[in-house]
Amino acid sequence: MSEHPLRPTRRAVLAGTLGALGTLAAAGPLARAAEQLPPIGGAAPPPDWSRAVIDSTMRRYTPDKIGGWGYTLGLYLYGQYLFYKRTGEKKYLDYIIAWYDRFITDSGISNSFTNLDSMRSCQMLPLLYAETGRKKYKTAADQLRKRFPSYPRTSDGGMFHATSKVGQLWGDGVYMAQPFLALYGAAFGDADYCFDEAAKNIVVYFGHLREPAKGLLYHAYDEDGSESWASGSGRHSKYHWARAIGWFGMATIDILEVLPANHPRRAALIDVVKFLAAGYQRYQDASTGRWYQVVDRGGDPKNWLETSASSMYTFTLARGVQRGYLPTSYQAVADKGYAGVLKKVSLGSDGLTNITDIGEGTNVGDLSYYYARARKTNDFHGLGAFLIMNEQYSH
Repeated sequence: MSEHPLRPTRRAVLAGTLGALGTLAAAGPLARAAEQLPPIGGAAPPPDWSRAVIDSTMRRYTPDKIGGWGYTLGLYLYGQYLFYKRTGEKKYLDYIIAWYDRFITDSGISNSFTNLDSMRSCQMLPLLYAETGRKKYKTAADQLRKRFPSYPRTSDGGMFHATSKVGQLWGDGVYMAQPFLALYGAAFGDADYCFDEAAKNIVVYFGHLREPAKGLLYHAYDEDGSESWASGSGRHSKYHWARAIGWFGMATIDILEVLPANHPRRAALIDVVKFLAAGYQRYQDASTGRWYQVVDRGGDPKNWLETSASSMYTFTLARGVQRGYLPTSYQAVADKGYAGVLKKVSLGSDGLTNITDIGEGTNVGDLSYYYARARKTNDFHGLGAFLIMNEQYSH
């Protein structure tokens, strides 16, 4: 790989402005959480669960067999990239590059970007450009950047979840597009548009989805209220689906990592983190440290504790404390969540890791729909969220 002036160091990305992409947390929380764990599978846990999960995934799938372009692979490979940044071991970056090079040519990427989900994997493009200096990654990133001005929005500026979902804002959508936009602005000197647009979308979505009484977010909002799931004057869905709230927390944190200290929306984004943290604390399951698929209905026997959202909440809390957005008292909530998630990780008889109780991809639905979603093992929603969380807790 050629040298490049933006090539990230091991501890930070893009000259230190993107600390969210490093692994900066102190070892204390990791040690405290690990002390709560019993031996898994009759043996002590591996010293580095990120390595174990990534090595297992790379053994299961070569880059050409792991799957096509989509947000779940973008999430997972971003988590693998964080591990690479910690270790500096080139084979982990090479695997990521091999997957992206299936889709990125010298002409960029062939994608019309008609939905936010299709944008998530582009998060890695500025990073790959910084690592390699290969122009094609910037070309592809530029193509997505040029899509935003014409991408449809609600009357107050929220990007539709998809061009076909007119007027709809889904809580998971902000993570698919806005962190890329903020990162692009930092990497390529396009701050005025990119920072403002990313931060604005967090604020607009939050205004429509929040439920102040519980400190939670509804899954989705429909501007004209025509969707069958849209309720009341708020025109939002009825339930608090865990992973949508987790996506929202991670997106807000990632944008804050990039946003300048004097940005006019920075305080509003910190307030979002505080709002979410209070809800996370309120609804954390006392016995396991994890969170339920429908967050506020822990007493329902059909409900179940979901691993990917639990990883996302834990990351958001731990990073929020680390950056001073949250009081230090939230570290205990994060540590309990971390210990709880680790209890869903085990080693199989083949020596490979398994992470269980990961909810499959989920649309907006009624209560029975959320409860009935498949509880998968090693789904990439969970693997990616786990790696992001675990790298926050690792050196």
